[in-house]
Amino acid sequence: MTKFIIRRFLFSIPVLFAITLFTFAVVQALPGGPFSSVGEKSMPEHMRLIMERRYGLDKPVYEQFWLYLKRLGQGDLGPMFKLRSQTVNDIVAQTWPVSIQLGVLSLILGFTIGLPAGIIAALKRNSMIDYAATFGAVLGASIPNMVLAPILILVFGVWLKWLPIAFWGADPPFILGFLPKPTPEFWSHAVMPTVSLGTAISAGIARLTRASLLEVMGEDYIRTARAKGLRERVVIVRHALKNAMIPVATIVGPLLAGLLTGTFIVEQIFALNGMGRRFINSVSEREYFLLTGLTLIYALMLVMGNLLVDITYAWLDPRIRYD
Repeated sequence: MTKFIIRRFLFSIPVLFAITLFTFAVVQALPGGPFSSVGEKSMPEHMRLIMERRYGLDKPVYEQFWLYLKRLGQGDLGPMFKLRSQTVNDIVAQTWPVSIQLGVLSLILGFTIGLPAGIIAALKRNSMIDYAATFGAVLGASIPNMVLAPILILVFGVWLKWLPIAFWGADPPFILGFLPKPTPEFWSHAVMPTVSLGTAISAGIARLTRASLLEVMGEDYIRTARAKGLRERVVIVRHALKNAMIPVATIVGPLLAGLLTGTFIVEQIFALNGMGRRFINSVSEREYFLLTGLTLIYALMLVMGNLLVDITYAWLDPRIRYD
């Protein structure tokens, strides 16, 4: 397994390089530039040339990319054009905890609701419980977070006034750089954004779990286990459920990336200072280094998510070996 992980890390290097190169070229090709205008007034031509020379934007694109790679190798994601007192590293340090906290909480909510709902629906097939769980899963998957979030704000924030409608009420993180302090203020701010993202996740997991478990329950080894006289709980937990989780584990990698990209809209709606909101703003403000750096972080998260999926495969199915 160790050799496989090292091999995957080495193979991910050219992938990340290609993504960085493509993103850098695309953002440079966007019309306009970071110093084309200031507010509603155009920047004087001589000032624009001075600022572009200061940040090396007057050089050819290939030379800019080479300088960016050298800076990236030193752990520097680049400067900010508009907020000159900060760097991209500062912006990532400020926004990373919010996006990761929101993504992790949404993932936990999705699995906490989706897995039990899918299992119960499969075990109670064609019953009212199955129909109710299936209806809830279809309903949750059909309502996008851009629709659900305003509804939650209107009901629980405006009408009932139970929850705050904006901002992320977390104190500075205290473990691993992203785990939040469990304060009442944090949870009151986190409820609606987490539900907005986690509802669709739980719906997808419930549908996939139900379908996978129903397929596994019809296999020959399940009938053999029952014929041996094993208790139904042992048959389900030890034999059926573990194998049924393999398709569910497959979506964990893309789901992690989807959570990060899905936070774009949710962070905008709830005015959260996260990476998704800064990513959108960086496009309109032509913050080349911020846009490239955040894209690289998203790509790295996707690579790590897929690696986690492969490791989970080996744990769920003993027949899978990578060494």
